[in-house]
Amino acid sequence: MFETLSDRLTSVFSSLRGKGRLSEEDINATAREIRLALLEADVALPVVREFIARIKERARGEEVSKALNPAQQVIRIVNEELVEILGGETRQVRFAKNPPTVIMLAGLQGAGKTTLAGKLAKWLAADRNTPLLVAADLQRPNAVTQLQVVGERAGTPVFAPEPGNGVGDPVEVARASVEHARRNNHNVVIIDTAGRLGVDTELMRQAADIRDAVSPDEILFVVDAMIGQDAVNTAQAFLDGVGYDAVALTKLDGDARGGAALSIRHITGRPIMFASTGEKLEDFDLFHPDRMASRILDMGDVLTLIEQAQRTFDDAEVEKMASTMASDDDFTLDDFLQQMSMVRKLGPIGNLLGMMPGMGQMRDQIDNIDDKDLDRIQAIIQSMTPGERAHPKTINGSRRLRIANGSGTQVSDVNGLVTRFFEAQKMMRKMKNGGMPGMPGMPGVGGGNRKKAKAQSKKAKKGKQRSGNPMKARQQEADRAAERQKRQEEGGQQMPQLPPGLGGGGGQPTLPPGFGGPNMPDLSNFKLPKQ
Repeated sequence: MFETLSDRLTSVFSSLRGKGRLSEEDINATAREIRLALLEADVALPVVREFIARIKERARGEEVSKALNPAQQVIRIVNEELVEILGGETRQVRFAKNPPTVIMLAGLQGAGKTTLAGKLAKWLAADRNTPLLVAADLQRPNAVTQLQVVGERAGTPVFAPEPGNGVGDPVEVARASVEHARRNNHNVVIIDTAGRLGVDTELMRQAADIRDAVSPDEILFVVDAMIGQDAVNTAQAFLDGVGYDAVALTKLDGDARGGAALSIRHITGRPIMFASTGEKLEDFDLFHPDRMASRILDMGDVLTLIEQAQRTFDDAEVEKMASTMASDDDFTLDDFLQQMSMVRKLGPIGNLLGMMPGMGQMRDQIDNIDDKDLDRIQAIIQSMTPGERAHPKTINGSRRLRIANGSGTQVSDVNGLVTRFFEAQKMMRKMKNGGMPGMPGMPGVGGGNRKKAKAQSKKAKKGKQRSGNPMKARQQEADRAAERQKRQEEGGQQMPQLPPGLGGGGGQPTLPPGFGGPNMPDLSNFKLPKQ
């Protein structure tokens, strides 16, 4: 959702790099570009005005004028102000001292309240809570049935004494659900209320009646992040008519401009508590303002990636993979298959790579990654015998033909996989010997020829001797200073690499170790027929 905004801001900051100091003209030009980027992202005008004023005030201050790298300081200022606009700190659920904790969902029809109720129930259950879903939307056709289906998928019981479709009193259903939860030891009650296509008096009255009947501990306003500026108007109308404690954003995986997320909290004063980022029940989590700001500025969201891995993998899997990597045995196709399966559990590869810093500049390449190619690679490996997976050198021509027929691919595809696996296996041997590829003079890398590295070092030093001519000497010093500055800038912008085997190699990014990184064979030229 924030891709366009992220691209514009990244372009703005790239023009600042290399400047020794920022002039008033530089600050004004940068502020103008940021203002245009925010307005194009559909951020509310009052929010943009205050945001730009804060940035210009801080950019002119001492913290930038005396900074060694003013461009980086401006990026830090924008990041901090984005975090502040998005809420500053992560808002946690307030649980009642005496259970059950009552959470009421309010919002317009089509915002995704019913699906979000199931996601919230599954999220709470993962933390050892016992939620109960309440079908209090008795107006929309089949709303009760939809909640029952969602509850079944989430593994959460549903309290639905009325059939809905215009039959029943939602206020009585909500009141009875609290007593039902007490009797059946449910410590959280999630009430799904009715919505309308637009804000009207009847909608507000019914929501207010339910609020008065159950006295909820949390009222969540559920808003579709794709409806743009109207989200802000609707949020203010609900705040005035019903009141709520926090906001839950849905459909953050859409392709809208995303300005609502940057505007709602600032205008209403209510924090964003939850974010729904997909159709699956698992695509739901607390909203972290600092992480969202990092993603907008193309600085990645590694913390969410780590938390996602911790939720997905159990300790036994991680320990087994770590012991395999640390052992003296060769990396086998079984190890690769296991590692690939672990990565697949985390979700689509494109989503995972989108959490890595600097991926905005490689978005087109990430979008071209097809998870079906991984399924075909898996089919090739699983068509091998256990002996062939453990000892790939035994895979001769006839075996490759049999594997290709068994996996529905071509012999050339099997050849490509095996060849690139051998390259990855060599890399693993070098890494286990204490070296890293491409670093001369380290053991296990490039033969570890220290004499050759030393000779190269001497040659490099000899080529940088200082001239006896004072003018030439000053020019040499200036050239070297410029070269050092360039290396520092390039080092600060160095991009992580896509995992070899997912279109990686040759300057593409890689997942961190443990997520498939350097252990996955390079399949950059591995083309498989579409099924």
